[in-house]
Amino acid sequence: MIRQRPVLVLLGSMTKMPVAGVVWQTIHYLLGFERLGYDVYYVEAHARTPSMLMRTPTDDSSVLAAAFIAGVMRRFDRSDRWAYQALHDDGSCYGLSEGGRRAVFDRAEIVVNLHGGTKPRPEHHANGRLVYLGTDPVQLELELARGDAEAIEFLEPHCSFFTFAENYGQEDCSLPMNDRFELQPTRQPVITDLWTPNGDVRAAFTTIANWRQHCRELEWDGDTYHWSKHLEFLKLVDLPGRTDQPLELALTNCGPEDRELLRRNGWTVRDSLGFSSDPEAYREYILRSRGEFTVAKDQNVRFRTGWFSDRAATYLAAGRPVVTQDTGIGSALPVGEGLFAWRTAEEALDAFETINAGYAKHSAAAREIAAEHFEAERVLGSLLDRVGAPCAS
Repeated sequence: MIRQRPVLVLLGSMTKMPVAGVVWQTIHYLLGFERLGYDVYYVEAHARTPSMLMRTPTDDSSVLAAAFIAGVMRRFDRSDRWAYQALHDDGSCYGLSEGGRRAVFDRAEIVVNLHGGTKPRPEHHANGRLVYLGTDPVQLELELARGDAEAIEFLEPHCSFFTFAENYGQEDCSLPMNDRFELQPTRQPVITDLWTPNGDVRAAFTTIANWRQHCRELEWDGDTYHWSKHLEFLKLVDLPGRTDQPLELALTNCGPEDRELLRRNGWTVRDSLGFSSDPEAYREYILRSRGEFTVAKDQNVRFRTGWFSDRAATYLAAGRPVVTQDTGIGSALPVGEGLFAWRTAEEALDAFETINAGYAKHSAAAREIAAEHFEAERVLGSLLDRVGAPCAS
């Protein structure tokens, strides 16, 4: 008799942020868990209005959200494995029928709350199977340190807790610990064979970023910790003038004055909206880049969380060296070949020089780091083991 594969449900929020980076992050989880022997279903039940998909206030937001998810799932041959609950509206279910969705949750051995973006409902945490997976550290950790009742209530239905703050609990990480929920480090999984390098490489180091984000500033111990990346880029705005290495930024939320400032200092600036909604164009942009140069959010830099970008992980998988602002990543990842962590402009400049003096070696090293440290079967196999649900394959 054929053994039935166990069911895993991934709770996601692609329609809240319908951009290619979020799509790829979600797909890596879906396909990664599937390769480990699970029947994986994708469900959105976050109750957020999908406003980024709407063009007018009268648009049927539920239909737009369902169509977006259907398109992504169809692209990756998963047309019968998704459901969208329009909890922001009338609660209608799209994709799977209401009965089909309930049957999936009844069968599910594990439910993963990706991003911690879904408020737990009884069907999610029945039998103690709901896993919290936080991809943006700092805010939750500070809320727990303050004893925030809403954060505690949100986490309590979960059985296991994971964070992208890989340096959490280490001596040089100043993010406060809590004694109620054990947050375990994890990282972004990548299906490396979806990012096979090609030979068409441009001259520029690139990155894809949201320039200004006027939200999510946090106060702790009398200091303000920032979320918007533009503040970190501006600290080394003159960097292109100090190197022969071309640098390109593909940006959203970057106004004319900021664009002019960047261009005047030697940056190539392009609008990322032209490809950020298309997973294939997004992947092609990364594959054609010489490497990635990027910053991290002030919150992760100053707290030394060890957070590492899911986008940077795909650059590595594509064999493209990464030069990224240091958040303490050296505690979990090898740096110095293929991957470089900088604290000063001089260290970033040295990284460009080192990479360009032996590009083939550093390209191969980048790919090796992705295979050794980010391959989905390794990352998710470890997560499942710690949850107490070993790989089913």
